[in-house]
Parts: sequence; C-alpha cells; structure tokens
Amino acid sequence: MLKPNMNYANLKDSYLFYNIAKKTEAYLSENVLVQKLIPLGIGDVSLPLCSAVVSALHSAVEDMANKESFQGYQDECGATFLREAIAAYYKKRGVALSCDEVFISSGASDELGDILDIFDRESSALVIEPAYPAYVDANIIAGRKIVHYFSDEKNGFAPYPNDDIKADIIYICSPNNPTGAVFTKEKLEKWVEFANKNGSVILFDAAYEAFIEDESIPHSIFEIDGARTCAIEICSLSKTAGFTGTRLGYTVIPRELERNSMNFNKMWVRNRTTKTNGVSYIIQKGAAAVFTDEGQKEIKENIAVYKSNARVLMDALDNAGIWYCGGKNAPYIWMKCPNNMLSWDFFDYLLENAQIIGTPGAGFGKNGDGYFRFTSFGDPEDTRKAAKRIEKLLMKGE
Repeated sequence: MLKPNMNYANLKDSYLFYNIAKKTEAYLSENVLVQKLIPLGIGDVSLPLCSAVVSALHSAVEDMANKESFQGYQDECGATFLREAIAAYYKKRGVALSCDEVFISSGASDELGDILDIFDRESSALVIEPAYPAYVDANIIAGRKIVHYFSDEKNGFAPYPNDDIKADIIYICSPNNPTGAVFTKEKLEKWVEFANKNGSVILFDAAYEAFIEDESIPHSIFEIDGARTCAIEICSLSKTAGFTGTRLGYTVIPRELERNSMNFNKMWVRNRTTKTNGVSYIIQKGAAAVFTDEGQKEIKENIAVYKSNARVLMDALDNAGIWYCGGKNAPYIWMKCPNNMLSWDFFDYLLENAQIIGTPGAGFGKNGDGYFRFTSFGDPEDTRKAAKRIEKLLMKGE
C-alpha cells in the first residue's frame, strides 16, 4: 500500500492569512456601513511594472510571433543574456560572479523550497525567528530537524551566532521579512565565520536588498570575505521590480562551495536539468530590462514611493511613542503592540477602531507574539490615511 509523506501531518494549519480573511469578513458583515478597509498586511506590490520592462515583454512576445526569432525551450539554468546582466549588477557592488554561478528561477519562494534537494534530509536547519513561515514548513515537509533561534528587541531582531548552536543549514533573511531588520557587515562576518568553522551552509534570502539605503549594510552575502565557501544567495524581482504576478528570481551558488567532495554548483546544474525546462523566454527578457540603466532608474522611482510610505508610517509611530524596527532599509515595519497587547488582540483593536488590516506577529513564530507587521507596499493615499488613524488611535490609547 502506498505510504504518503507523513511529514505533512506535522505541519501546523496555515492559519495566519486564513484567520485574517475570516476576521475581516466577519467585521464587514457586522458593519455594513464601512465602505473600505485599508490593507497594510499583505506584502504585495501596488505599482505596475516599469515601462522598460513592459517594452521588453512586448518585444519578446513579438519575437515569439515570428519564425526567425521564435524561442522554444530555454536553458534550464537560465538564458545567458540574463545571467550576464545579473552578474554585471553584482559587479557594481564589488562582487565578482561568473555567469555559470547565477541560476534563473521562477521566483525566490519556489527556489527556497527547491534548493533543499541538495541537502541530506538528516541535516538540521536553523531558522532565526520571527521568520518567513515557509522556511520552517519546507523543512518539516522534508522531515528535517529544525533549530529555532529566537531574535528580539535587544539584538534588533538580527542576532549574532551562538557557538553553542549546531546546524547544517542556516537561514538568514536581510532585510528581514517580517521584522524589516538588517544584518550589519560585522554580524554577517560572524555568521560566515561560524558557517565555515562548522561546515554549515548559509541560505541567504536577499529578496529585499533593493530597499537598503544605508551603504554600510551589505546587499549580498558575497560582499563578505569567506562567503563563497559557505553560502548560497536567493533573490527575487518580486519586490525589487514588481514581479509578484510575473514571477522571476535568481540564485547564486559559487563554484567553490563544496561539502564531502560534492560541489553544490554542479549539483544544482544537475537538479535543474532534471527538474525544469527553464523559465519563459518572455519573462526573462522582461527581467533583463530591469538591469538596464533605464530599468534601474524606473524601478528606483517605484521603490522610492514605497519608502515614502514607510516614512509616513514611521512618523506616525514615532509621534505615538511606539517602538518599532525596519522601514528605513526595508519595506516592512515591525512594531511593538501597545500596552502589552498580544498580536491578535491588536489586530482586532486596529480593525475595529481604525478599519486597518495588518499582520499579527504571532504568525511568524511564537516570539513574534506581541508584535505587529505593517507593509509599505500600499497605495500612498491609503497609507497616509492609515498613518493618521494609527497615530490618533495609539495616542488616544495612552
């Protein structure tokens, strides 16, 4: 008799956004005069693709309409023109990559799950919490031991490693989702030193690197000496260039990265050529436009809108005397709930008194309870309205 993967039975119900949707639905059914709720919870973008990308997508569609320029299956590891464009992007920050160290994917979320194929299931995974829930769930599905490593206000939700911990795979997300915290160069140096010393591999989630404005903060783990022998970097165009509905990401695996005489770069080539037929030519052409001078100018204009939203929200929290982190170098703001409220209690309080939807911190790990996440990806006018309501409500709550 077939035996399914019983590890699925160990997954907790994905209750976070389900509960948010149910609570929102119940509130609207009981308050029929409320015309609109302001969403500051879901990390989806609100601005359209920039014109350079749209033009490239249209051009690529035309390529597919003509026999001479038609494209069939793409290279499983990514088109050379896009891999070269990404390597050139890294070079601007002083990171030298060869084209064959860059792999194109259908998005960081997909890759964060798929990349676990190259690690033994007996290996352990360290997750710094609060964390993106998929880190934990993907490893539960694989039957892997998980080491929960808690961050807090004292370390700015970006801790140093502890020599007492033991883990084979180490997840680091900077800028962080959900906390918006960033890891300084010094902290990343300590994690790289720790990984090399212990034979661990860092999975560095750089999905929000484009939001970093402090030039002392590394955008890539490969800005750190020693990272090429202990790290894999996974990035995305979803928040960088609005590709949430278009789907494209990339992964960097240095050729030096080896364990037990197995080369991870070669393993990933073998994995991709076995499990994929590559990413759409049309989408890859659109993605390549992101890395042109015009594309970079246009996406930075969009990012500036989201960063302005973040400043509006931060000003409101500052005026209300609320502790938070994130916002400056990230699209997320992680606030401490007032009056020692638990996350879901504050969700109800905010919904009922200000008609705003945010994300309870408890959904990102148990040490996230008592905190709350706001996103800056919303409409600017809605964000300004929300900020005024938040400030008024929290100051009144004093």
